[in-house]
Amino acid sequence: MIADFRAALAALILAFAPTSVAAQQPDKPKVVATFTILADLARQIGGDRVTVETIVGANADAHSFAPKPADAKILAQARLVVVNGLGFDAWSKRLIEAAGYKGETLIASAGVTPRRAEDDHDHGHAEVDPHAWQDPANVKIYVANLRDALSRVDPAGRESYAARADAYGKQLDALKQEIGGALSAIPKERRRIVTTHEAFGYFGQAFDVAFIAAQGVSGEGDVSAKRLGALIRQIRAEKIPAVFLENLNDPRLAERLAKETGAKIGGALHADALTPAGGVAPTYLDMMRSNAKAIADALR
Repeated sequence: MIADFRAALAALILAFAPTSVAAQQPDKPKVVATFTILADLARQIGGDRVTVETIVGANADAHSFAPKPADAKILAQARLVVVNGLGFDAWSKRLIEAAGYKGETLIASAGVTPRRAEDDHDHGHAEVDPHAWQDPANVKIYVANLRDALSRVDPAGRESYAARADAYGKQLDALKQEIGGALSAIPKERRRIVTTHEAFGYFGQAFDVAFIAAQGVSGEGDVSAKRLGALIRQIRAEKIPAVFLENLNDPRLAERLAKETGAKIGGALHADALTPAGGVAPTYLDMMRSNAKAIADALR
C-alpha cells in the first residue's frame, strides 16, 4: 500500500509540476544574424536545430542601417549573434552593447583574406572591401566558422552541424564551378561591366570579371561630377558593354550612364541583401546564380 501511495504521489507531482519533462528539454538555440545573407547561411548549417532571426531584412541596406532601441529586443534569448565583420556591420557592436547581450558573437568572415578597395574615387582612400561573400570560396570559411560556433553553443548538435556544413560546402564548390564555366565562355575582353557601388570585387577576382564602380564599397553619398565624367569617358573608350543596376540602389545613376555611353542596362544585381521568398534571390545560392546569369546574358 505504501508503494502504491508513493507511486500515486509521484504521478500527482509530475502532473502538476510547473515544468514538464518535455519542457525541461533545452529550447532550440536562437541565432541572430545582422543581415539576410548571414541568416541564410545560419539556416543552412543549423537546420531545424536552430531558430534564426535577422536584424536587417530582405531588400534592405545593412551598410547604412541605424539601429533603434527597439532593435535590441531581437537579441533577447539569443545564444549566438553572427556579424560579417570587415567593417560592413560595425553598427552591430553598439546594438549588442545596448542590448546587454553577453552570449557568443561570431565574426563570420574571420580567416578570410580581405581585398583592398578604392572607397573614395576622387581622393583615392583605400578601404577593406567587406563583401567577401561574393566569392563562394570565402563562404566556405563562413560556413566552417558557423559550424564551430553552433557546436559551441549547442554541443549536442555537433555531428549535425558538421554534416550540414560538409554538404553545403560541396554545393559551394559546385556553384563556383558552374559560374566559372558560364563566364569563362565569354571572351575576356568583354568581361567588363559597370556597377553602382564597389561590391563585386571578390566576384571579379574569383571569376576574372572586371567591375568598374561608380561609388565606393559603402555606396553612400552622391557621385561627383568629376567621377561621373571620368566614368563616362572610360565606358566609351573601353567599349564597356553593360551597366548594371543594384537591388538596393537608385537606378537613375545606371540609367544616365547607359544613356550617355550607349552601354546597355544589364539588369539588377544583388550585392548586400537577399530578396523575400518569392523573389529571384531568396537564398545565397540563388543570389549568386541570379547575378551570374544576369552578367553572362549582358555580356554575350
